[in-house]
Amino acid sequence: MKVQNKTIVVTGGGSGMGRELVLALLLKEVKVVALDINETGLEETAKLAGQKSASLTTHVIDITDKSAVEERAVKLIAENGYIDGLINNAGIIQPFVRVNDLSYDLIDRVMNVNFYGTLYLIKSLLPHLLTRPEAHIINISSMGGFLPVPGQTIYGASKAAVKLLTEGLYAELTGTTVKVSVVFPGGVNTNILSNSGLEMPKPQEGKAKARKILSATEAAQMMIAGIEKDKYRIIVGKDARIMDILYRLNPKSAATMITKQMSKILSH
Repeated sequence: MKVQNKTIVVTGGGSGMGRELVLALLLKEVKVVALDINETGLEETAKLAGQKSASLTTHVIDITDKSAVEERAVKLIAENGYIDGLINNAGIIQPFVRVNDLSYDLIDRVMNVNFYGTLYLIKSLLPHLLTRPEAHIINISSMGGFLPVPGQTIYGASKAAVKLLTEGLYAELTGTTVKVSVVFPGGVNTNILSNSGLEMPKPQEGKAKARKILSATEAAQMMIAGIEKDKYRIIVGKDARIMDILYRLNPKSAATMITKQMSKILSH
C-alpha cells in the first residue's frame, strides 16, 4: 500500500521507533494518528513534527485496556472519517533474567502490552479496515520472535505470538483489500529499556563499540519501504537478516550462539 494521503494509526508514537515512524510518515504526506500511554512523549513527537504536526493527532491510551481501545477506535474512525492502516509498534521487554526468576506480574505485563495490546487494536479496527478500498495492518515482532534469547524468553514468546497472529491474519485476509505484514527488527537504538522500566546490563568493553546498532530513523524508513512493497515479512537490520538465515538452516546452532552471547549478562 502506498502510504501517501492515507490515514494511519501508529501505537507507541511517543518515543523511539514509533516516533520515527510517525515523523517519517508525516514527510510522506500521511495523516497520522499517534497513540501512546506517555502524554509527554506524544507532545514531544508533535513538537518535532513542526509544520507537519497539522497532519498529526495524538491520543493518550493504555492499549492493555480492551474497553478503552474499543471505545477509542470508534472515536478515531468518527473523527478522521476513515482509517487506512494500523502499525502496532508499542512494546516492552522484560528484565534480563531467566523464566525461573521472573514474577507472574512481569510476565502478564509483557504479554498484555506486546500481544493483547496488539490484538485489541486489530480486533477494534479490522471491521472498518475491511471496508476501505485498500488497507494495511503492520505488526512489529522481533528477531527474538523467531530466535530464542535467554533472559528475554517471555518477551520472545510474546513476539512469537505476534508473529503467528500476523501470519494467521495474512492467511485469513487473503483475497480482501487488507494487506498484512510482520516486521522483524534486529538491534535498534531506541528507549525501549527505559519505557520498560529497565536498565541494560553493561556489555563487555570493546564489544559495544564494535556492534553497530541501527538507528530508529533508519529502521522506520526500512519498515515504510517494506509496507509500500506489500512485503509479507519485513526484516530490519543486518543482524536480523543473518540470524533469520542461520536459524532456518540450523535452529540449535543459532540458539547455542545466542546463549553464549547472553551467558555473561545472565551470570550477574
